[in-house]
Formats: sequence, C-alpha cells, structure tokens
Amino acid sequence: MLKIAFSPVYQYQLPAGHRFPMIKYELIPEQLLRQGIIEPNQFFEPKLLSEKWILRTHCAQYWEQLKTKSLPSRIARAIGFPLSDALLHRGRVISQGTLECALYAQKYGVAMNIAGGTHHAYKASGGGFCVLNDIAIAANYLLDKQLAQQILVVDLDVHQGNGTAHIFREEPRVFTFSMHGAKNYPLRKEASDCDIPLEDAIEDEAYLSILEEQLLYLSASLKPDAVFYLSGVDVLASDRLGRLGLSLEGCKERDRMVFEWCKKHRYPVAVSMGGGYSTSLAQIIDAHCNTFKMAAEVYDY
Repeated sequence: MLKIAFSPVYQYQLPAGHRFPMIKYELIPEQLLRQGIIEPNQFFEPKLLSEKWILRTHCAQYWEQLKTKSLPSRIARAIGFPLSDALLHRGRVISQGTLECALYAQKYGVAMNIAGGTHHAYKASGGGFCVLNDIAIAANYLLDKQLAQQILVVDLDVHQGNGTAHIFREEPRVFTFSMHGAKNYPLRKEASDCDIPLEDAIEDEAYLSILEEQLLYLSASLKPDAVFYLSGVDVLASDRLGRLGLSLEGCKERDRMVFEWCKKHRYPVAVSMGGGYSTSLAQIIDAHCNTFKMAAEVYDY
C-alpha cells in the first residue's frame, strides 16, 4: 500500500504575502482523492516529532532559540517565515512524517510526504523557508536505529540541498546527491558528495539524459538501504524561482525514472515534496500530483 503523510498543520496559515506557496498542501490531497489516485485509508497523520530526534540533527542552542523566538535577527530573516509556535509545530510534524515515511518505505517500497524537503536547514540555522531538516532527521533516525547502513539522498529540487550536504559532510554513511540550478539559490553552495549544477533553461531531453547517467553512476557506486527523494517541481519552466526549462511531462518523466530505478534495485524510497512556485497554482498541483501518480503506477498501487 502506498502510504502518504498528511496533517492539517501542513496548511499553516501565514500572513497574506506568504500564503500562496502553502495553499498546495490543502489542494494536493483533495486532487489525489478526486482523481482516484489514492484512497482515504492511504493517508496517515504524523504526530509531533520528539525533541530527542531534533537534537540528534540540530544543535541545542538553535533549537532553544527557535522555541524562545530569540534567534539572532540575521538568522531569523534567512528563514523567510515569521517565527511562531505554530511554525515550529508544523516543522516537527513534517519531520515526523518523513521519518514515518522512511519506515513505511522499508515495508512497502515507497512512501510519500505531502510536505517536506526542508533541505536548506543546517544544524544550527534555517534558511529558504526551512526550519528543521526533515530528511536529515529521518536519515539519522534510521542510522541510530540500525535500520540502514548506507543512505542515499536524491535531491532534484531546483535549489541545491545545502543544509543537508553540510549536515552530512563528515558522515560517510549518507551520500548526498544534488542536481540543481547552477545560478540559483543558495548563492553560496555547499559540497554535496555529488553535485550536478545545471545551466539556466535546460529542457527535458538534456535534463533527463543527465539524470539517467547519474542514476547509473549512483547504482554502480552505492548499495543504499534507504533512499530519500526530494521531488521539487520548481524545475518547471513556469516556476517563478526556478530558471530551468522542464515541461510538465518532463517533470513527470523525471519522477518515473527515479521510481523505476529505486524499484529495480530494491531501494526503499521516502519522498518529500520540496518546492513549487509556478505562477499557475493549477500547474503546481498537477506537477506534485504527477509524482504520486508515478509512484502508484510504478509500484502497482
């Protein structure tokens, strides 16, 4: 069964200027149900992540400053959202969702979080609308519980997974792969284990050819017990923050390639949605729903 994490707190209400990117968390599950891609019993609602697992990945001072809203102004501004108890609650639930998806993936092959992909959060700071790093938290959980010996992060969001790369820079059990816009945020990139910077306006054929080559390289080089896939749809040509040139069909084919690759090699894969900022809300929803559709088709759910 394809298990999907969703909680009402994903729809966290922000001030008016911030609301547009958050609406998708309400509309994606409605669209999935309407199109018959999934059934209601496939959703599960994650609860609140334990502070123990936050502190396994993030430093105690940063977490305390988040809770007391005493972050230095420079670090607080970098997050991009106003700090609040509700925002922290949302971040903890999202991270718990990705953690549980990693466990469901070991059982069912694939599991998906309606939210997540908060890859700009570092150990001691946030950034780019990311407060806690959900994939890093879930990866550390698997390692500590001895549920995985080698983990692979496949980050195909248009923005480099700088926080994830930095967190795991000295952890050989986690291999970070990021394929992203070379000239996009963040201005200062970190060193992933494998970085593929892409030129502006790259289109479907070239993008998919590079991805195919890299997946072949990864499967030849690694034998992961778990994969985390960040499936941001901000690679679309229409994305306001993207700068790449993929079509809706190209983005869909990207997801199919990743899922078929994971299934072929029997890599359990936990999916986090990542970014999507097209001017058309309908296109954002369609692109994200295509990721779920591809998972359901590839895994015969």
